[in-house]
Amino acid sequence: METDKTVNESSSSAAPSRESSVLWAGRLAEKPEAEAFAFQASIRVDRRLVFDDIAGSRSHVMMLGKQGIIPAETAGLLDGELARIAEELAAGKLDVDGEAEDIHSFIEALLTRRLGDAGRMVHAGRSRNDQVALDFRLYLKRALALIRDEIAETLRVLLNLAEAHTETVMPGYTHLQRAQPVTLGHWICAWASGLERDSSRLTDARKRLDECPLGSGALAGSTLPLDREETARSLGFARPTLNSMDSVADRDFAIELAADCAIIATHLSRFCEDIVIWASEEFGFIDLAESWSTGSSIMPQKKNPDFAELIRGKQARTAGNLMTLLSLLKGLPYAYDKDLQEDKEALFDSLDTVRNCLRMFRGMMGSARFNVTRMAAACIGGFLEATDAAEYLVRKGMPFRKAHETAARIVRDCIEAGQKRIGDRSLEQLKDCSALFENDIYKALEPINCVRARGLPGGPAPVEVRCQIDVLRGHI
Repeated sequence: METDKTVNESSSSAAPSRESSVLWAGRLAEKPEAEAFAFQASIRVDRRLVFDDIAGSRSHVMMLGKQGIIPAETAGLLDGELARIAEELAAGKLDVDGEAEDIHSFIEALLTRRLGDAGRMVHAGRSRNDQVALDFRLYLKRALALIRDEIAETLRVLLNLAEAHTETVMPGYTHLQRAQPVTLGHWICAWASGLERDSSRLTDARKRLDECPLGSGALAGSTLPLDREETARSLGFARPTLNSMDSVADRDFAIELAADCAIIATHLSRFCEDIVIWASEEFGFIDLAESWSTGSSIMPQKKNPDFAELIRGKQARTAGNLMTLLSLLKGLPYAYDKDLQEDKEALFDSLDTVRNCLRMFRGMMGSARFNVTRMAAACIGGFLEATDAAEYLVRKGMPFRKAHETAARIVRDCIEAGQKRIGDRSLEQLKDCSALFENDIYKALEPINCVRARGLPGGPAPVEVRCQIDVLRGHI
């Protein structure tokens, strides 16, 4: 994510030592060996939570001061130093210590090193269990907003394309067989509809994410007079979490966002499958910009849709990450367990993957060109107008099942005669199948007229596609 770039990956010379940053050191006389310590440390993954950890700590210490749990002067001192640390990190003057156990330990040890005993007051009434749950939620609220922004930008690109192609006729497919005429604008609106639902799911997920676990402690809260409403409010949450045990055990929000990411990636994968097919010589519907294609190391003529293929392939990561989280949580006792440390890497990867894929897809589509002549030509042959012929007879009073059989018979006759479309039959030949056919059948079966006739809500008629575009724009 963007905020991660502000934190240097190297260790700071001013950073506290490993021994001083272990928050649980007082209980155990023996410390893990270096390799074992590194195995259970999470700093490599949770370092991206540094600004969220600082924000949570600032809110927490100010509440401690207001409640008289620590002196108000000390709360102000801690808040000021936390703000200074955030500024130094953002400016690159301070690096996260890669040898620390986790980001929480790093910040607290740094405070203690700079402020002495005052730094040791920051953790009153708090456990790493509710602290990490808070940091995770704060981070995800920001990440969720960034992905929604990426979806919105992608929708704008797609809807601009749809608007330019409301009358660009092309085959619609079922079973990858030519089915009925549609328009490119209608097809792109179908893609946009999927992305709009993705954005809606993220909005809905935010409601359940928007609860503050701070003050839940390890699992049973605290005997100190904490003001959970105040910390929730100051951190921008809608409310505190309801149950302290559930607060530290719950990772439903992580699963939900992982599922949302997997669905977004699945949509992009399906869109890119269309693009890969369209870019083939056999279809030739789309010409991807050279900057969004690659060549072959051995075949000089190749122009490969590698970006579309990679976006399609990235879906596997998001599906795997969702299964990782589901498997992680399946057998856990319902409180905090160290296993939960594994929750972030999978979800962070899905968030990063989806955000990157949306950017790539948007750039690829924004620079693509469509072969509208090839698309229109592909509507000739394959009898895409057969359903329209059947519905023509229905409008004349024939029962649909009989109309369907009549149109199917005409298709068989055309195939036997080597004809590519129903309109190649003479009116006399058509009347041999049904006396209801008149000269107006030929105009009705032209691909553009087949499309224009389908003006029901949701249909491919240009006027209806423009309505769909307006509705989708209203959701951005």
